[in-house]
Amino acid sequence: MARRKRGRDVDGILLLHKPQGVTSNGVLQQVKRLFGAAKAGHTGALDPLATGMLPICFGEGTKFSQYLLDSDKRYQTTAKLGIRTDSSDADGEVVATAEVGADVTRERIQQLLDDNFTGEIEQVPSMFSALKFNGQPLYKLARKGIEVEVKPRRVTIYEIRLLDFRGDEVDLDIRCSKGTYIRSIVEDLGLLLGCGAHVAKLHRLDAGPFKAPQMMPVADIEQLAQLTEADQGDIESVQNRLDALLLPIWTALGPNVPTLALDAHQVGKICNGQTVVLNANQLDSGETDCIKLFANDDRFLGVGRISEGNKLRAQRLCKTGAL
Repeated sequence: MARRKRGRDVDGILLLHKPQGVTSNGVLQQVKRLFGAAKAGHTGALDPLATGMLPICFGEGTKFSQYLLDSDKRYQTTAKLGIRTDSSDADGEVVATAEVGADVTRERIQQLLDDNFTGEIEQVPSMFSALKFNGQPLYKLARKGIEVEVKPRRVTIYEIRLLDFRGDEVDLDIRCSKGTYIRSIVEDLGLLLGCGAHVAKLHRLDAGPFKAPQMMPVADIEQLAQLTEADQGDIESVQNRLDALLLPIWTALGPNVPTLALDAHQVGKICNGQTVVLNANQLDSGETDCIKLFANDDRFLGVGRISEGNKLRAQRLCKTGAL
């Protein structure tokens, strides 16, 4: 007997402002229920301590979440000096304290940032990260007291700005590549200063092409999900209000990925897994690893790759894009 699908088909991307004190999965499930959606997923977890940008992909949008997982990010964080914790953030247990000496100055902090945390750097992820070891998230192993060897990884810090220094607190603004652990930067900075440090606050502003002003707080979504007298009990009007918050799926790929419009014949071939040889007038450039595909009626079909000989092959297609 076939299983009944729970929820409705919803496709798009919601830019959620995650509140502090909840898990990313917890707030994902809350929003999924509010939308009554059959399928949804987030694009890179934020710790319960952290707030800010958490893109939620609905329906066919989940097929393209990897593009956001692989995208650059921007954070603002407050580092608390003089206290180290086992998780390198305020939710952890204190493991060491030290005086913040008179030699810890704004000028010294700035010099350490310039010398050690700019460009391509190597960092060791925290044992309390979501990175997996033999299929298990490190934070689950850490909570059981199990320690494993965590290999260093190379990440890129495009910009790290010292916003403020208040004796035992440092505010930083960081633009970085995927896989960067802000708590590792703060931990390492504290060790270099000789007093230790942990993340007291963490806020994600940007994720890939999405910027902080586009975020929607959960409370606002909850309010829109309420039936009003004007709705006269019509749940569809509530769903329409919520769906209006969603961005098109293709926005996850960002503005720098080129686009290509296909005619009806080409759409039929590409949606049936066939190779399409493009016309010369359809090409702005030669070979490309990723291109957004649209039908002439502006439906987003998915992404493809153009190889030698102007051959277009689908890489990932939307179910809703097929004719």
